[in-house]
Amino acid sequence: MNIGKIPRQELDKYELELLHRLRSRRKAAKRNKPSHDAPAGARIADAVAATMGSWPFIIGQSILLGAWIVLNVTAYIRSWDPYPFILLNLALSFQAAYAAPFIMMSQNRQATIDRKAAEHDYDTNTKAELEIELLHQKVDMLRETEISELIQLLKRLEERVPK
Repeated sequence: MNIGKIPRQELDKYELELLHRLRSRRKAAKRNKPSHDAPAGARIADAVAATMGSWPFIIGQSILLGAWIVLNVTAYIRSWDPYPFILLNLALSFQAAYAAPFIMMSQNRQATIDRKAAEHDYDTNTKAELEIELLHQKVDMLRETEISELIQLLKRLEERVPK
């Protein structure tokens, strides 16, 4: 596409620079494909967050907590954690304190991924808008050329017709 041939309604300099930047960024992205290999810590954080945020984990933990409470209340097995369930409370507090940083690391990583995807989408939409504008200008130019040629043909025909 030759932008230099657009006679009127030219894109302003900012739009042209933006379009060229987006095109070159796309070409560079094809050459330098980023690896999607996350560091080990990030993969662990994602795995912990995915596990703790799943229904199997919630159901399993609910069954375990229910069994803990029933066994301690009925004293079927020697009651190792009587009614206020202080040991259970300590275990759950430890689990929450230990899991929270993993979940937050995973959320931060996902937020970064989402932000990059949103920036890419914005750039793509901007580029598409500019490309469409260029196409409109080309179509307008072609239409003007055709009208000009038709007018010239009409003038030639008028010259041939005897008066």
